[in-house]
Amino acid sequence: MKEPRGQELIKLYKQNYGIAEQVILTEDMILKHWELEKHLTQELLQSQPESRWEIFERCYTTLYKELEWLNRLIDSDKKIENPAIQYADWIHLIGPTPQKIYEVGSGRGELITYLANQGYECRATEITRERGEKWVNSIPNLTWAISDGVHLDRFESKNTYDVVISDQVVEHIHPEDLVEHFRGVLEILVPGGRYIFKTPHVHAGPSDISRVFKCEKPMGMHLKEYTYRELTIQLKHAGFKQIRTTIPNSRKIKFILGNYYHSKTFNTMFLSYLYLVENIIKILPKQENRRNAACRALRPFRFLPQITLIAEKE
Repeated sequence: MKEPRGQELIKLYKQNYGIAEQVILTEDMILKHWELEKHLTQELLQSQPESRWEIFERCYTTLYKELEWLNRLIDSDKKIENPAIQYADWIHLIGPTPQKIYEVGSGRGELITYLANQGYECRATEITRERGEKWVNSIPNLTWAISDGVHLDRFESKNTYDVVISDQVVEHIHPEDLVEHFRGVLEILVPGGRYIFKTPHVHAGPSDISRVFKCEKPMGMHLKEYTYRELTIQLKHAGFKQIRTTIPNSRKIKFILGNYYHSKTFNTMFLSYLYLVENIIKILPKQENRRNAACRALRPFRFLPQITLIAEKE
């Protein structure tokens, strides 16, 4: 497929990153981003475990320093939304205060800042200050730290946090480190604690800059995008036993199922349904077909382009 250029490229890029229409971007800026991210991605994928954190920190620092406008412009087209509405799903999943929350990959800190302001005791983390603490002012209940995002128990005490969260992070972790990342989360959670995370679904992607250039698979810093089944298997390998997802908010289904709607059994059945849908979509020959199918599959049980999983420590 021919890569877009000119105004088409600029339009696709702005749509992918939520950049306001009036912002001035040039084709050269976008192509610089594309070539730089592809180069850095190869460094990340080829990194060895013993030097991986150093390479990841250097690569992400390079990305945001050389593209200084990237952090500033992302989501500039986003409508100003009441945070209580924007983050209502996270509050629902986390539950009431008091709870200690640890976020992996806090980025500019919008989510963790909101949670801290709601009274949760929060710990925000990043692998580099270019996407971390420098974006947030001093806030009660919120501390910042640097970590490698994988071996969390090397940076935090075991059995410390009620909830660990991450949003659009798992896809950036080296695939070889994913189980170790889940093990690190497990170690710092208290018994009964939960890891709640969201990540793009592979069949709805690619969701990084590769989408702008109409690629079949991620070629940027989304090192791997996953299915529900792949992530569930990795979570179980790491030691999590109870794994669930969110159920579509359907009045009709709630009415039919009654109290059974909220049961663990129904959640397990719903996950099995998602595995089945994934396997069917996987058969389709082109990613464009898979993406379209993933966005329309089997309503009212919507197959969401974003995965949400909740893994509980026994």
